[in-house]
Amino acid sequence: MTLATNAVTQEYQRAAHQRSRVLVAAGLALLLGVLLDAATGPAFLPIGQVAQTVWGEAQDASVHAIVWAIRLPVALTAVAVGAALGLSGAIMQTILNNPLASSYTLGISAGAGFGASLAIVLGIALPLPESYAIAANAILFAALTCAGVYWIGGARAASAEGLILAGIALLFLFQALLSGLQMIASPESLQQVVFWLFGSLQKSTWPKLATMVAVLLLCVPFLVRDLWNLTAMKLGDARAAALGVDVRALRLRSFVLISMLTGVAVAFVGTIGFVGLVAPHLSRMLVGEDQRGFLPISALLGSLLLSLASVASKTIKPGAVIPIGIVTALIGVPFFMWMVVRHRRSYW
Repeated sequence: MTLATNAVTQEYQRAAHQRSRVLVAAGLALLLGVLLDAATGPAFLPIGQVAQTVWGEAQDASVHAIVWAIRLPVALTAVAVGAALGLSGAIMQTILNNPLASSYTLGISAGAGFGASLAIVLGIALPLPESYAIAANAILFAALTCAGVYWIGGARAASAEGLILAGIALLFLFQALLSGLQMIASPESLQQVVFWLFGSLQKSTWPKLATMVAVLLLCVPFLVRDLWNLTAMKLGDARAAALGVDVRALRLRSFVLISMLTGVAVAFVGTIGFVGLVAPHLSRMLVGEDQRGFLPISALLGSLLLSLASVASKTIKPGAVIPIGIVTALIGVPFFMWMVVRHRRSYW
């Protein structure tokens, strides 16, 4: 018994040390990514100079204005959006026990995109300033899509398979509705819709960033409360229920959080795919399924991936900014195909 206990203790300590190492490494890499993102643009700024400006030791007033008014909101928005997408993907993959699930692949981002496009093309939106009306519509339709997935998937049993099929059905529905909106849109509205759906960080502002951070902070206590329950879900619905987890209530709470995280991520920057798919899988490879490490590292890796994608979007074509949704798709599609091939025995 003592030997077994010691072995379990040693394994637990090893896993805890691994989580700590990955958290520190991801945090340092993210800090470097943010500085590099803030340094990249039409005129590249030395990273050391950007760091001095961020720490409040700027020597050049023009550099201070460029960094704080233009580039830093973009760089920090990439962090916030990446964290929201990484967390939403991690939660969805956990409650559905499927590594191919994310808010993008199961239609929630498409629903948010349709809501935003509805406000742009037809002006059907909440009575708010234009940029916030579009954002509010995106959040509202993300929530409605989550409710639809849960209801169509079977609100009583809410099985993982039913929810996945419902999400795929709604994905195609909203893509069809969005195509219909694009057909009737004016040239000016169509251009705005297409640009918004590509995803862009370039219209980031401090007030919008504050809204994203507020939603993230609001979700954290609820995630902390359910860490053990989410870990138990990886054992399957029956075993989780045997351990005292209310599976139906947990899925419902999780969908509320997913709708908030996805909605606020899509609301201000447009549709950005595959971050919610890639970041959780990388986190799982590094620290396993224990949600105490899996969720925060998914958030950090989502932020890191989007920061690096933001840098790439500004450097692929000098003098132009490639929509960041295109960059993440170029990264995510090969990864998604690799995931399908790797897990084909699990699903076919």
